[in-house]
Amino acid sequence: MLKTRTLMGSMALALSCATPLHADTLRLAILGEPASLDPHKISGVWENDVVGDLFEGLVTEAADGSRIPGVAESWEISDDGTVYTFTLRDDAKWSDGEPVTADDFVFAFQRILSPATAANYAYLLYPIKNAEAVYAGEADTSTLGVQAIDASTLQITLERSTPYFLDQLSHYTAYPLPRHTVEAHGNEWSRPGNMVSNGAFQLKDWQSQTRITATRNPNFHDADQVALDEIVYFPIEERNTALNRFRAGEIDIAREFPTQQYDWLMDNLPEAVQVAPYLGIYYYVFNARDGHATTDPRVREALSLAVRREVITDQILGTGEVPAYSFVPPNVSHYEAPTASFAELSQDERLERARELLQEAGYGPDNPLELMLRYNTSEDHRKVAIAIAAMWKPLGVEVELYNSEVAVHYADIRQGDFDVARAGWIGDYNDAQNFLSLLESNVSNNYGAYSSPEFDALMSEAANTQDLDKRADIMAEAETLALENSATLPIYYYVSRNLVSPDISGWETNIEDIHRSRWVHFDD
Repeated sequence: MLKTRTLMGSMALALSCATPLHADTLRLAILGEPASLDPHKISGVWENDVVGDLFEGLVTEAADGSRIPGVAESWEISDDGTVYTFTLRDDAKWSDGEPVTADDFVFAFQRILSPATAANYAYLLYPIKNAEAVYAGEADTSTLGVQAIDASTLQITLERSTPYFLDQLSHYTAYPLPRHTVEAHGNEWSRPGNMVSNGAFQLKDWQSQTRITATRNPNFHDADQVALDEIVYFPIEERNTALNRFRAGEIDIAREFPTQQYDWLMDNLPEAVQVAPYLGIYYYVFNARDGHATTDPRVREALSLAVRREVITDQILGTGEVPAYSFVPPNVSHYEAPTASFAELSQDERLERARELLQEAGYGPDNPLELMLRYNTSEDHRKVAIAIAAMWKPLGVEVELYNSEVAVHYADIRQGDFDVARAGWIGDYNDAQNFLSLLESNVSNNYGAYSSPEFDALMSEAANTQDLDKRADIMAEAETLALENSATLPIYYYVSRNLVSPDISGWETNIEDIHRSRWVHFDD
């Protein structure tokens, strides 16, 4: 057996050895109203901000985003990389004082992969043996490769060696659930008064569209080193509103700020501005379902050709975003993304080719292309949508814009009610597969229902390839195919943009922009 134990890191170790920090209340502006606080019913980074404070997986994140032990104090990995045996810490408890056991993980994994749960993110766990078959209803949940050896020992068996599996285990799809609470309350288990959690904080109150309040969990294994007594999460989709409340001293952290205010902020509040590279892609989805013009790859390519990405990043946004000519962002571990073939063409050459493609597809002055473009409520999203509609206008494209709050937006596009739609993806783990899987057939987060048997076959081949260099080459071949088919419209690679009060310590920028509140404290 290959024995593996992740060290906690200098920052986390320093906190664990330090004297307790003073208590306070953190007021945090998140990017929208959560659809749920059930880890199996969410899919957004704004929901992760809350749920990641309430729960802890086998592995968790340090302040700098590195992975450290969570509920598991140690683990062993078999020589072939397919069997993980986790030893749970003795002091892991639920917020009601009940112990967290290996069976709680078995229950959670079986629940999220049950077809009845209909979890949008279940596919992240497909590396686990029989996971895909269970989710498809082709195998019983009891056949899933997750087993409680005893109360404090959990064994997970994979279909094949998966280099990023430990990173995945810090994601909310792999959190344990309190079986006794879920079975007692059913679908209402995650509501205030019912929820039991195992993270640094526990749910106190949720006033819809107004605030969510969580308090320090005294039964958390590291509770003595959690400085905050309370967190108040404010769902604020409008970034200017969040900025104004930050300036007024009503919130301590805003999880994004409007790009048009960047220069003013750097002149007036430079110590609060936190901008950093981010493992994410801002893109538009093309609806490939029957009955939509965007089913035609010629239409998709023409629309992609006409978008002036540098104008969007440099003139409309201007906070360091990078124009995107691939779907997988740069700096992804062990991967070099291919580039769209038109990247080196001049804008005039791109427009000429776009006009030819639309004409071939049957569109022109007598039959203009009409599109519904959806975006979720945000000043920046609105500005980008207006700009892109203007860039398409010389092609004779007529665009009708629709906007809605974030939960409604993603529900609508999952149902296919759009032609083109704004989307974004933040890496759940640092691997190209996490991005490219969005284009695999029958994946719930494949919002446009793009489907290519050749692409699927390449991704399957990559998943079964143990040599990391060969695996990367196969995924690059798959991405090249998707770029040639204009499967999506990549627009830019994100930077994270946060406003953080200078009175706060323990907040560290990182490529995944993950910030657990257990590490945060106010300076004396």
